[in-house]
Amino acid sequence: MKKWSSSWKASKKAKKQRKYRYNAPLHIKRKFANSHLSKELIQKYNKRSMVVIKGDKVKVGRGQFKGHIGKVDSVNTRKSKVLISGIEIQKKDGSKALPYIAASNIIITELNLEDKRRSKILERKKARKE
Repeated sequence: MKKWSSSWKASKKAKKQRKYRYNAPLHIKRKFANSHLSKELIQKYNKRSMVVIKGDKVKVGRGQFKGHIGKVDSVNTRKSKVLISGIEIQKKDGSKALPYIAASNIIITELNLEDKRRSKILERKKARKE
């Protein structure tokens, strides 16, 4: 039996959709960690969403921590989840922990442009707009 196939994405069956996401290789799972950009960034770069990376400033849009703003500490590509500094939960034993937040539930407010490849992608998209 096949471990993973890109053709499963085209299927209407929920079973195959889940199978596609669960068994996808990491270079594909990285793209699942996409997040919407803020309205200002959409106007500036003519792009609606981007892959979240460490160092981006984000705002939580859904869930328990809605409205909180912080910087991305790390991105877990296997789970498509993000750790954000400034957001903590208190565990039963009294210790504090950073909760994972789904990448789909956050809005990128400021991009980390240290990555040359990422800035080239944005410049290309911006040039195409003009």
